[in-house]
Parts: sequence; C-alpha cells; structure tokens
Amino acid sequence: MKEYVSDVVIIGAGPAGAIAGALLVQKGWSVHLVERQQFPRFSIGESLLPQCMEFIEQANMLEAVYAAGFQFKNGAVFERGGLYTAFDFNEKFTPGHSTTYQVERGKFDKLLADEAQKQGAKIFYKHSIKLADINVDGARLQAESDGQKVVFNSRFVLDASGFGRVLPRLLELDRPSHFPIRESVFTHIQDNISEPTFDRKKILISVHPQQQDLWYWLIPFSAGRASLGVVGERSKITAMGDAPQQILHTAVAAEPTLAQTLTQANFDTPVQRITGYASNVSSLTGPGFALLGNAGEFLDPVFSSGVTIAMKSAQLASDCLHRQLKGEQVNWQREFSIPLKAGVDVFKAYVQAWYDGRLQKVIFYPTEKTEIKRMICSILAGYAWDTSNPYVTNAERRLNTLAEICSAV
Repeated sequence: MKEYVSDVVIIGAGPAGAIAGALLVQKGWSVHLVERQQFPRFSIGESLLPQCMEFIEQANMLEAVYAAGFQFKNGAVFERGGLYTAFDFNEKFTPGHSTTYQVERGKFDKLLADEAQKQGAKIFYKHSIKLADINVDGARLQAESDGQKVVFNSRFVLDASGFGRVLPRLLELDRPSHFPIRESVFTHIQDNISEPTFDRKKILISVHPQQQDLWYWLIPFSAGRASLGVVGERSKITAMGDAPQQILHTAVAAEPTLAQTLTQANFDTPVQRITGYASNVSSLTGPGFALLGNAGEFLDPVFSSGVTIAMKSAQLASDCLHRQLKGEQVNWQREFSIPLKAGVDVFKAYVQAWYDGRLQKVIFYPTEKTEIKRMICSILAGYAWDTSNPYVTNAERRLNTLAEICSAV
C-alpha cells in the first residue's frame, strides 16, 4: 500500500482545489490534490463572473486564462416575453475586474489544475477517497485507485470535491437545503445563431412565458458552440416529458424568443439532468478540515455564483491555513465561515427574489435608475462581499423596497 505525506491534502482538483493549491504552494507548503476523475472531464457552471478573475490573478493563472481562447464575457442579458434587459459589467458599482470568460469547463478546469501543478502542487487523478480519519493532530485519508489502496497523510484537509461532497458524506455533515427541489436539464450545442443582434459576449437568461420560476440559460462559447439548459422545480420539469432530450426540446419550444434564436441549432451532445443539487452542511470547518465551494453549500445556477463562491472559499481558506500551519491561532468560524457566508447569503437573497418574482420585477422594470442598476450589476458580476454596496449590506430590505416600487406602477 502506497503512502504519501504532505502539509495539505485537497480533495478535488476543480477550480476551488486548483486555486487553493496554487495559493498554498506559493506560500511554501507541500500540497497533494486527490481527484476522483481524469481531466479533462465534463462539468457545468460555465459562465464565470468578473470577481473570479481576482482569485485567478492571485493564483498567478491570469495569463494562462487570457491565452486559452475562451469566449470573452462582459455582462448578462435577461429576456422575458420579448423584453430584454442588459447588464454591462463595465458599468458596475464596485471597482475591480469588469470582464471575464464563458468556458467549457473540461478545458478550463484542466488549465487551472495544470497551472497549479506547474507551481508545485502534485495531483493524483483517478483516486477516490473511501475513508477519512481527521482530527486536530492531522489527517489520514484512505483512497482507492485501480483497485489499489493509497493513503494520504497531512496536517490539514481541504474538501473541494464539489457535488461529490466527500467529507460531508464521510463525516456525516450533510444537512438538507431549505431551497425547493429543482432540476436542471442541459446540453452543449452547435448553436448556429445568425441573428445580428445576438451578443455572444453575454450570458442570456430567459424566463418561461407563463411560469416565472422556470428559466433557461444560453451560454455562448467560442467556435460557435454554446451551453443550453432549463431549470425549474422538479414537478414542472418532469411535466415536460420523460427523457432529458424530450424535456429540453419541449422547454425551448415553449419560449418563442429563445426558440427563434435557436432555429438552426444542432443538438449534437447527449442531454443530461441534475436533480436536487441545492445542498448545505452542519459546519464548514472542524478540527483538521474545511469545506470549499459546493462541498459546503450550493445555491442555484441562476446567477452563475458557484465558481465565484468556490474560488472565494479557496482564497479565505488558504489565508487561514497558511497562518495556522505557521503556528498562529486561527478562529476558522470568525475568519473563514462567517466572511464566506456573508457573500453566500447575499447571493441567496437574490436567488430567492428571482424565483418569487421580486427581482424579476426590478430587472424588467421599464424605467432604469442608473445608480441602482450599477449596484445590482456589481452583485451579478460576483462582488457579493463588497460592503460599500448598499445592495450587499442590506440586500433583503432593499430588494423588497425596489420590488414594491416597481409593483406600484
């Protein structure tokens, strides 16, 4: 049985794991990333937010991302019943990166993992964690690879396993999410969009004509391809058919504007579905471990916040862990969990307001207030931790007030 020793083991080599790994090796720590799959592999969460670029820059991966040829992104477009509202991230309230990319995650995740490896992190692909013995003195993780047992010993574990949720499962940390059970049905297409007004630099979020809590994403990639998906409560998704492909085609046909945009699309990739993806845990940290990104909590895909939250958690955790490994006292609840949750709760308020219709009233309101739009634009760009933004610090109250104003007219 092989055994490996490092300062830190990171479970998962996706964006959270790669960013955390790079940040830690930059500080001089030995890092092993243990990844269940072989990269590249398919994943969704393909429309990045500008806030991500800050974390990519800190991890010294920015130039590699710039050079990769991904689809440039500068905003988001919302469409309902033929009405359009565009948000240009260059007009946001918060300083910082204003543009980003729309990426095929297989290529993007491998790029970040490769960059982390170049900087000194060691990646073990096709290794599945089966047992975890973690305490304040260190961790011993037992993995399996090609039928062989492998042991990873470390001083600390970061779980960046995403929907695999390795430590929540092994340590019985899983707790039900308060969000309704929703389902996503999605695929990649050769979009063949010929409309001259279609903006490939923005994600398109469309709303079902009759059901405001049923929505679609269309994320253009480079080379004329795109990611397409529909999201809604499980009962509404299953009402559209049995097979994933039937559901997606029925859903698109029900939204005339989107159907027109995709008239010439070639559905050349199998359609997939995910059900009940919202998740939560009893604690994000414990003696010897911390949970990053989706391994801790996942909200909803509507504002593409998943990768941003994952990278933010990697930044916060690597800072805390660096100090702890040096021998300093770190309060993980105060310095990691609470700051991370502050931004997650902002996204959560906007997700809830989207589904109950309050935010849609604001987004599709015919008269725009420029300063308010700039503040909301910042949140859509991922800057949910900017406490100088009133729509961050008082998200729920301000959303309620705006929705009431928009409803009164």
